[in-house]
Amino acid sequence: MSLCDLAPAHIRAISPYQPGKPISELAREMGLAEESIVKLASNENPLGVGDKAREAMLKAVADIARYPDGNGYELKDALHRRYGVGHDQVVLGNGSNDVLELAARAFLGPGVDAVYSQHAFAVYPLATQEAGARGIEVPAKHFGHDLDAMLAAITPATRVLFIANPNNPTGTFLPGAAIEAFLARVPDHVLVVLDEAYTEYLSPEQRYDAIAWLKRFPNLLISRTFSKAYGLAGLRVGYGLASPAVIDLLNRVRQPFNVCSLGLVAAAAALFDDEFLARSYELNRAGMAQLTAGFAELGLDWIPSAGNFVTFKVGNGAAVNQALLKQGVIVRPIGAYGMPEWLRVSIGLESESARFLEALPVALG
Repeated sequence: MSLCDLAPAHIRAISPYQPGKPISELAREMGLAEESIVKLASNENPLGVGDKAREAMLKAVADIARYPDGNGYELKDALHRRYGVGHDQVVLGNGSNDVLELAARAFLGPGVDAVYSQHAFAVYPLATQEAGARGIEVPAKHFGHDLDAMLAAITPATRVLFIANPNNPTGTFLPGAAIEAFLARVPDHVLVVLDEAYTEYLSPEQRYDAIAWLKRFPNLLISRTFSKAYGLAGLRVGYGLASPAVIDLLNRVRQPFNVCSLGLVAAAAALFDDEFLARSYELNRAGMAQLTAGFAELGLDWIPSAGNFVTFKVGNGAAVNQALLKQGVIVRPIGAYGMPEWLRVSIGLESESARFLEALPVALG
């Protein structure tokens, strides 16, 4: 018996998360020039980074030999000024994935369980399995969360319940009133993790104030990220908002320097770059219309999305994905989410989406 055979069975059983294929990797595999490749696989902001964040990073480079502020005071203070939360209500993460895993590490373990929806973000079952807890996957309703069924799935051993709104990879959306009513029915022994990674892309009529709910629901943890609308995916900065008691537990299992210096200052600056955020939102609206019009013209079904991506049906997702890759277009296959007939495409620049829509009929045959 080898050393690795002695690792816990629940760790050995994990299937690692598969990120979107990098441009450099596809270029090597297909012998393509990197500049000819269009990547629409990872829900990144096609506008790149905003000016305020870029300027903050340039200033911070001079101190890069120093460790970052392990407490993240500047970013926490920016979140305090933006949202009115106390510093003790904020935990910072290496992307919002880190926040999700902190919640699992702090509240899950052998003998307890976590509830999440079918077709929801892959990190929920992975974080649950990593903690040695039991995962309860609730069947999806119209590719999204069935809140009544999720409530019914809660057991006395449930400690965490994950909700993604909008949901990744399907883009489905739950009205704020529905989530608020759901929270009022969840038992106090369950931490509800509300993953709002794409909340900045919601339309004005869809928006709701989850942060206001923190005063009423001490078992609520809101997870957000700077990787999407704020254009800082490469810096990996996320944050969680919750009661001081919940945040205290998350900080006990958090690495002391889990967010880098450049990430801290860039995120603090990006939080107040309203002009860049508005441009990102408008580009996303236009890109969504461009893609869905293209799907309609090709006679393809798609799932209405509230994020910065669209999931569409192609029949054989793996084959169509491979045919797109050969043309230098990277999208996201989601067979691992139980949707082998579908692909997910991120909204890019107008030219990038046009390139995808030109390649898609060829890939479909």
